[in-house]
Amino acid sequence: MTSLAERARTAPSDGEAVLNALPNPVLLVAPDDRIVEANAAAESFFEMSAQFLQRQPLKEVVPFGSPLLPLIDQVRNAGSPVNEFRVDLGTPRIGRDRQVDLHVAPLTERPGYVVVMIQERTMADKMDRQLTHRSAARSVTALAAMLAHEIKNPLSGIRGAAQLLEQGASSEDRMLTRLICDEADRIVTLVDSMEVFGDERPVTRGPVNIHSVLDHVKRLAQSGFARNVRFIVDYDPSLPPVLADRDQLIQVFLNLVKNAAEAVADLGGDGEIQFTTAFRPGLRLSVPGNKSRVSLPLEFCVKDNGVGVAEDLLPNLFDPFVTTKPAGSGLGLALVAKIVRDHGGIVECDSQPRKTTFRILLPMFDKSPKHRPVAADAPEMPSNASRDPG
Repeated sequence: MTSLAERARTAPSDGEAVLNALPNPVLLVAPDDRIVEANAAAESFFEMSAQFLQRQPLKEVVPFGSPLLPLIDQVRNAGSPVNEFRVDLGTPRIGRDRQVDLHVAPLTERPGYVVVMIQERTMADKMDRQLTHRSAARSVTALAAMLAHEIKNPLSGIRGAAQLLEQGASSEDRMLTRLICDEADRIVTLVDSMEVFGDERPVTRGPVNIHSVLDHVKRLAQSGFARNVRFIVDYDPSLPPVLADRDQLIQVFLNLVKNAAEAVADLGGDGEIQFTTAFRPGLRLSVPGNKSRVSLPLEFCVKDNGVGVAEDLLPNLFDPFVTTKPAGSGLGLALVAKIVRDHGGIVECDSQPRKTTFRILLPMFDKSPKHRPVAADAPEMPSNASRDPG
């Protein structure tokens, strides 16, 4: 049986318990720049245990030439706290794009010791990107309506005239009339594919089992375009239903899996696509014109070990006509963004070589009257979205 003395040595103190309860990473740095203390959030951020972090000099866990190091020297010299915003602490281990705000303060009781608190900007930046995606989707909606009305009708006339000319044309001229017809058909096909963006009807939503949706998508993929790809699932079996339209969710995840399958195509039998689901109760969004907050606790991810998305493409990845595929239309991810937006959710992408994650956050279904299966307009994405305790 464990003695009281042994339990006292292993149990965390009140101060340690408070630090570990904080959602932000906190480090205590010694005068020689060694890390002497790290809370649980720091372990998660740096993907290292506290014991391992405490054996490392700070320069070994942050990028080479990181502004955090001179910032600590500045705090020691001035003896007062300093804040630095939008600092990239990304490394190959934790990801190449980890934008953070740094709050560095001296520990007055211990000269030379400095406390570093790290606040990730990731969620705020994702919200900003969602506003951009939403604006882009609206632009596509207007463009689709204009194209359908102003282009398809004249194209029908052009195609009809070409067919009439073809009847009396020579063999050489028939090649030209056939070219006109083929190109007219190609433009009509493109316009048809964009008309879905003009559909602004409210989405009829109800309780949907996301795991049945993902399993259905997996079966479709394995019987066709992803038959040589290994699928891995990591589901939270206690996950409540999502408030959504089942068919539209299938379309979303089918598009994401097609992208993932193309990304791992060059890997042959080593290509992997992973589905994960989780409950994240901490995210709530302020809805304009409503004092209540919209909760998006359900997280669904599609991950692959492909080459990744080019860094310069990431900010505009969900915009229409953005693609690196020679024969791609650039509308697949724009459609994903529109459907998720119509459901009042968020979609974003984190990518690095051999580790690309598309993450979707959606509201859950509950039995209250407001979540009965009815057609309802999706809430506007707010500009003051924030993380609140769930």
